[in-house]
Amino acid sequence: MHSKQETKPKLLWLQGVTCNGNTHSFLNLPSLPLLLSQFELLYLPSIETKYTLEEISKCKLSCDILIFEGAFDPQLKRNDVLMSEMLNHYAQSAKYIIAAGSCASFGGMFKASAPQRNSGLLFNEADKTGPMLHVDNHVINLSGCPIHPEWLGYTLNMILNNQKIAVDELHRPVELYSTLAHHGCTRNEYFEWKIDAKGFGLKEGCLFYEQGCRGPMTHASCNKILWNEVSSKTRSGTPCFGCTEPTFPRENLFHTKTNMSIPEDVPLGISKRSYLTMAGIAKTFHIKRLEGKLIDYKTTP
Repeated sequence: MHSKQETKPKLLWLQGVTCNGNTHSFLNLPSLPLLLSQFELLYLPSIETKYTLEEISKCKLSCDILIFEGAFDPQLKRNDVLMSEMLNHYAQSAKYIIAAGSCASFGGMFKASAPQRNSGLLFNEADKTGPMLHVDNHVINLSGCPIHPEWLGYTLNMILNNQKIAVDELHRPVELYSTLAHHGCTRNEYFEWKIDAKGFGLKEGCLFYEQGCRGPMTHASCNKILWNEVSSKTRSGTPCFGCTEPTFPRENLFHTKTNMSIPEDVPLGISKRSYLTMAGIAKTFHIKRLEGKLIDYKTTP
C-alpha cells in the first residue's frame, strides 16, 4: 500500500461510446472513498477531479493507470479531439490500461449497433484486432455489462500493492473470471434435477432451459462476489445474460435456443451426448421438496 510520503499513482478515466453504466456501477463500490484516496485522480467522469476533460484533451499530461469505458470508435471526438489521439497519448505512459466493461473489452452493445466501426481496445468480439495491440501486455479486460464494482476495486488494489495480476487468453483476471456464473448459484440443485423455473422473479427452479440463462457457460464470479454484497441476477430470479463473454449481446436474451427440445449450447466441460444422458436420467426422479414453493405464503384459516 502506498504511504503518504510516496507519490500516488495517477489515475485517468476516459470514455468511448458508452452509456456511463460502468462509471455509475463503480461509484457504488462500498470502499470507494478509501480506494480513490490512494490515487491522484486526474479525471474521472461524474465526480470532481483535478483536471477537466478540456485540459485532459490537450494531451499534455501523463498517467500511471488508464481506465477506458465504452466501445472504441476511431471517429469519436471529445472536446473536438479524436478519442483515438487521447487514448494513444495516455497509453504511452500508462503501466496499466483497464478496459472497464464489455464494450471496452470486446465491443459489447455498441459493437452490435455499429459492427463496422466499434470494437474493444484489444478485441473485436473474440478476435484480437483492436487499436491497443501495440501495448497489449498492459491491457486488463474487466468485462461485464456493467462492470462489477468489486472487480475493478480488486484490480486497483492489486495494482496498489504491486501484485501480479494473472490474466486468461482474453486478458481477464483469472482470479475473477476462472469460475462460471453457475458456480455459487443458489439454483444449482434445480439445475441438477432439471426442474425449470416457469417465470421470472421466482425463488424456485432453474433458469437455464426455459428462461435463457447462460450461467453454465459464462466466466464470471457474480454468484461468489455478490452485487452490493447481497444479490445477483439469478438470486433475484433473472437469467444470466452472459455479459462477460465476447459473444454478448446475443439475440433473444430470455430464450434458450433448442433443436427438437435439445439445447443448442450445453454447459462448458461436458459433451452434448453426456449432458442429454444425465438430463434424461435426472428427469425420471421426482423430488417433492424441490417441486413446491420454498416459502408457502398460504395462511391457515
